[in-house]
Amino acid sequence: MSGEKTKRVPKLRFPEFRGAEWVRKKLEDVAPLQRGFDLPSDLIRPGNIPIVYSNGVQKYHEIGMATAPGLVTGRSGTIGKLHFIEHGEYWPHNTSLWVTDFKSHVPRFVYYLYDAIGMGQFSSGSGVPTLNRNDVHAFSSAVPISPAEQQKIADCLTSLDELIAAQGRKVEALKTHKKGLMQQLFPREGETQPRLRFPEFRGTEEWVRAILGDLSKVVRGGSPRPIDGFLTTLADGLNWLKIGDVDKEAKYVTHTEEKVRPEALSKTRVVSPGDLILSNSMSFGRPYILQIETCIHDGWIAITDIDRMAERDFLYYSISAPNSQSYFIDNAAGSGVKNLNADIIKALQVCFPSSAEQQKIADCLSTLDELIAAQVRKVEALKTHKKGLMQQLFPSAEVDA
Repeated sequence: MSGEKTKRVPKLRFPEFRGAEWVRKKLEDVAPLQRGFDLPSDLIRPGNIPIVYSNGVQKYHEIGMATAPGLVTGRSGTIGKLHFIEHGEYWPHNTSLWVTDFKSHVPRFVYYLYDAIGMGQFSSGSGVPTLNRNDVHAFSSAVPISPAEQQKIADCLTSLDELIAAQGRKVEALKTHKKGLMQQLFPREGETQPRLRFPEFRGTEEWVRAILGDLSKVVRGGSPRPIDGFLTTLADGLNWLKIGDVDKEAKYVTHTEEKVRPEALSKTRVVSPGDLILSNSMSFGRPYILQIETCIHDGWIAITDIDRMAERDFLYYSISAPNSQSYFIDNAAGSGVKNLNADIIKALQVCFPSSAEQQKIADCLSTLDELIAAQVRKVEALKTHKKGLMQQLFPSAEVDA
């Protein structure tokens, strides 16, 4: 294995390899990249061979152009994202670059090496960015001489990836369970009774049909313009909620990134803790519960002054339920970007049981949400651990001391 010996080694070494040398090599001498093969959509013949685009496997073809192991990275579109093909044939699409020769390096190690380096840094172009292959090839990185050490690093990180993937599957399984449960706990389209009721409420009073606009005040936010003229960092500033401030998977709104001057009040709308809000365009109709007082722009619609017959959390889940979401999709206006307005949301039909049954349903789904959130935190903790571990297992890109 050719290369220049280097003093720079990673901070963390497996005991059996401490003292073993690393060499600095250009990436062209580690695993050179080649452009993928064109395959227009009208030429794809369905099969079992994955076509790897810049953002991963999207379609399957009847023949392949390469054999695993393979490393594919986005050339245009999704720049620099890495995909490792472990088994069988595949087709590296021309939106990607792929490795044709690992030059005796352990393929899975090369995958993690390239990931640690970050292929996105080699993108260029003022219009549509592309991954500059020449810049990648000219970049130098330290690699261990020993294939056994390469394999050890790859095995360690692969095990961690498998753990992250398994944890991610748990999250998705819980989300699927929640979706199915909500389909049972809330009435379906054209019905006023759910398919599933808790034992203590079976045979009790029927659910009541109501219109959301009769149970609450549904109002649109407002935007002072130009917004840059109203933003402030002063202590008397008012919270200013943007779509990007809210995690789409969250239940609660807990903070804002920006504030506006008090003079903005006449051109916006203030909402309070306990109010519900939902976006009226793009990923519209997804409700959130406010835990802060904030101003909202005209991309939000607020549900305030909720009638006492409707438990707030129950109403949140009722709006999140499949039947309500289908109503929003069916009634959203616009030929291009679909959007909702306050009148569409006011007209949403909701059904209510007794307060006790509402609370039971809300508690059940809240417990499930908390379990999902806890599992998501485990995934994020594992990803953070992996990131820190990779920083220890690979030397920095600095020049040798």
